[in-house]
Amino acid sequence: MQTTWKGTISFGLVSIPVHLYSATQEHDVPLHQVHAKDGGRVRMKRYCEREEKEVPYAEIAKGYESPDGRTVTLSDEDLADLPLPSKKVIDVLAFVDATEIDPLMFSKAYYVGVADKAAAKPYALLRDALVESGQIAVTKIALRTRESPAVLRVHDGTLVLQTCIWPDEVRPAAGIAPEENVAVRPQELKMARSLMDTLSEDFDLSQLHDDYQQALQQVITARLEGVEIPHEEEAGEAPDNVIDLMEALRSSLKQAKGGRAPGVEREEEPPPRKRAAAKRTAAAKEAAAKSTTTRATTTRTTAGKGSEKSAAAKKAAPAKKTTRKSTAPRQAS
Repeated sequence: MQTTWKGTISFGLVSIPVHLYSATQEHDVPLHQVHAKDGGRVRMKRYCEREEKEVPYAEIAKGYESPDGRTVTLSDEDLADLPLPSKKVIDVLAFVDATEIDPLMFSKAYYVGVADKAAAKPYALLRDALVESGQIAVTKIALRTRESPAVLRVHDGTLVLQTCIWPDEVRPAAGIAPEENVAVRPQELKMARSLMDTLSEDFDLSQLHDDYQQALQQVITARLEGVEIPHEEEAGEAPDNVIDLMEALRSSLKQAKGGRAPGVEREEEPPPRKRAAAKRTAAAKEAAAKSTTTRATTTRTTAGKGSEKSAAAKKAAPAKKTTRKSTAPRQAS
């Protein structure tokens, strides 16, 4: 890696000679300005208004115009000789918990490497002390033409210098969020937390990729090859007014789970004890109904079989002869 800065970390009476290396890189597709009519390259030229001519880069300096119109010219030597201690020294000012620095203040990150072998032990001492304490070191550093607050922290066993903006450079957030008192119901909060947990399952930040750069590269390739530019169907517009927040959360949760039921109680459902009691009552009624039906069916079946047996017995029995006795008196002989 190319060295960005050389200097020393001052940690009490301990000095650590270090080099800084840029910790991040961007992968944008390089684009430049051209004339839309014919594709001719458009170049920016350094033009002097007083002499009305182009000037070389070597003759360029920085200047400041005062409110009354006067201009002060500052050369690179003037900027390099500023009486600023942080030009070559990263002075550790304090150690604080990481939560005390709002991530909104973080700017650019640099890896911190040792300048020589003698710096290895104090480097490891500061690194291990930060890891054991769980804290970060607050410092200041001057890079190029700007002094910035910064923090020293540990990432993958390596010290990282993270430059920050000054506290007064953070704009106030007043008036951005809804000012009225919005009440969030416990059911809505529970559903939102369930959705958060579902979306966080098996999430891997390294799997994210830049869709914009990929689409731009496809368009450039299509133009170079003289083929049709790929088009993707536009996604439907998101609703600008959520009428039923619970239903929106419920649908989002179902979609996140691949169409499965959300598994979260609906807002209108009764409390768990009442639901359990209702289930037991319904189950008892259903069992009683089944028992009544079974008894009735058994009774009808038994009665039917008894009737059939009686009829069969009557049919099988022989007919009895009926002899009437004479009621007339016998005559004497």
